[in-house]
Amino acid sequence: MIEAKNLWKRFDEGDVLKDVSFTVKKGSIYGLLGTNGAGKTTLLKTIAGVYQPERGQVTISSQPVFENPAIQERFVFMPDALYFFSQYTIQQMAQFYKQIYPTWSDERFHALHEVFRLDPRKKIHKLSKGTKRQVAFWLLLSTMADVFILDEPFDGLDPVMRKKIKSLLLHDVAEREVTILISSHNLREIEDFCDHIGMLHAGQLVLDRELDDVKSEIHKVQAAFKDGLPEDLFRSVDLLYKEERGSVLLCIVRGDVEDILIEFRKWQPVILDVLPLTLEEIFIYEMGEVGYAIETIPLS
Repeated sequence: MIEAKNLWKRFDEGDVLKDVSFTVKKGSIYGLLGTNGAGKTTLLKTIAGVYQPERGQVTISSQPVFENPAIQERFVFMPDALYFFSQYTIQQMAQFYKQIYPTWSDERFHALHEVFRLDPRKKIHKLSKGTKRQVAFWLLLSTMADVFILDEPFDGLDPVMRKKIKSLLLHDVAEREVTILISSHNLREIEDFCDHIGMLHAGQLVLDRELDDVKSEIHKVQAAFKDGLPEDLFRSVDLLYKEERGSVLLCIVRGDVEDILIEFRKWQPVILDVLPLTLEEIFIYEMGEVGYAIETIPLS
């Protein structure tokens, strides 16, 4: 559905995107993660046709996005910094969206009033940050577009409203096969919401996998050995991180879980457990692999 091929984007400070390629399948939710300054917002703006890449191309349904109104009316881009026309009410902004998106649904706009419970006559600039975000979602969901491109979309929303909006988005994915590309620093949110993730670092895509596949390949192992940690234990496993807590070893290992357990059992551990691994932990250790690791910071 969305395809980015060999994208390069440069600003005065240098290359922000470096040969980025990935595909977002129709009806899927793709979570874009990354370090600060990795280029996530630049990538989303390039996907949305706001920026033209120096090299490469973005297509939706095999059609180029940049300066292509016929394709651009099929998706909605929600930036991190929301923009509404000055002095416009919610209703006036809805009328503007209706002119832009031929798939706009008045019926859905009125139905969603029961979800957001905001007065359409209210001027948007007078609303709080979180309420403006609700307005943005109200408009986005009323477009009935095929693709939603969302940059930090849940920022400022309370937990109840986040849950409501996620349910509405998931409904559109299930019922209309809407495609969602979402960037967020809240990894717990991504973990619960997305089926595919990409990790961006220093302008390059360092990971592009199904979330379930990633979780099945990286494991947290807790072990203890009667005679101390065997010196040769890690020669046969792909170790990402290890930490000794007294007599207990805690480590992050990449590979098939059964193969990992076989290697550990060779050393006859008195304790051996595989613990749940969060997306946040996966992110930290994957970033460590590309040189963005947690380091001990001396305080004195």
